[in-house]
Amino acid sequence: MSLLSSPGRRAIALPAAIGTPLLRSMGIGSLCMTRCFSSTVATSNLDPTQVALMQERVILVDRDDHVLGDASKEETHLTATGPLLHRAFSVFLFNREGKVLMQQRASEKITFPDYWTNTCCSHPLYSKKELGLDTNDAVAGVKRAAVRKLQHELGVSLAESTLNYVCRLHYLSASDGKWGEHEIDYVLLGCVDEHKVPVCPNANEVRATKYVSSGELKEMMHRDDSGMLKLTPWSRLIMDRFLFDWWRAFDKSVSPAERQHMLTQFRERDGKVIHRLGSNADRLQKWEVQLPADRAVATPV
Repeated sequence: MSLLSSPGRRAIALPAAIGTPLLRSMGIGSLCMTRCFSSTVATSNLDPTQVALMQERVILVDRDDHVLGDASKEETHLTATGPLLHRAFSVFLFNREGKVLMQQRASEKITFPDYWTNTCCSHPLYSKKELGLDTNDAVAGVKRAAVRKLQHELGVSLAESTLNYVCRLHYLSASDGKWGEHEIDYVLLGCVDEHKVPVCPNANEVRATKYVSSGELKEMMHRDDSGMLKLTPWSRLIMDRFLFDWWRAFDKSVSPAERQHMLTQFRERDGKVIHRLGSNADRLQKWEVQLPADRAVATPV
C-alpha cells in the first residue's frame, strides 16, 4: 500500500530525540507528541480567524521533499512539536516597471506579525489538487495553492501560467519562543500589469503593500540589518542568495520572450537541487525524520 493510500486521520507521534540538537541550538524545544490547539496554546490573545486557519492541513515532507503525510499548521509551526518540516511556497510578483511587490504581514498573524516579506508566502494544502496528484506534478499543485492564496491575501486573480517555478529551498527559523518555520519552500516568480491586476489586501492578512525597486529593496535589507525594519527569514534568504540575479529577467527593457528564456535558464540552473540555506544549513543537510511505520496517514481529497 502506498503512503498516500492509507485511510484514516491520525495524530503524529514523533520520538522526542528526532532533530533535538538542531532545534536546541536555535532555542527551539525537542519534537514531541502533537496535541490540539486548545491544550497547547492560550488563544485569548490570538486573532480567531488566524487561529481557525491554523487548523488547515498542510503537507509533511522529508528533507528530499518526499510526502510523508499531513499535519495542521499549528502542529507544523509550534516549536514544541518541531517545527515539523512541511511544504511551502514564496511568490515574487514584478510589475512592468521592474519593481517587486512586497507586503507587510498583518499584526493579527500568529507567526512573524508585522514583518515585511515577499508578495505572498503560504502553504499548499494536503489535497489531491494542491499535492498535484492528478498531474503527478508537485509544482502544479504548489501553483494552484499560490493562486488561491494570492486571491485570499491580496485580492489578486492570476492564471497559474503567470507563475514560474525556479527553485526550492530548505530552511529552519524561529519566530519567537513558541512559533517557528521549517519548510521546503518553492519559489515562484511572475510579471503582472499592476493596472490590470490591482491589489486589494485582506486586512486580516496584510497590513501594507508596496512595489519597490532593487535599490529600495536593498535599503530595506540594510534597515533589517540595523534593526530598523523586520524582513521574514525566508524572504531574506532568497534575497541574499538569488533574487537580484533573477531580477534581471524583470527589467522593463526585457521582452516577454526574453524573460521566459531567462526564467527557463534560472530554473535549469537553480532548480536541480534543494538549497539548504541559513546558518544551520550544514545540519539541515543531515536532517532525519523517522515516523512510526504503523501510523495511519489520511487519504488526500
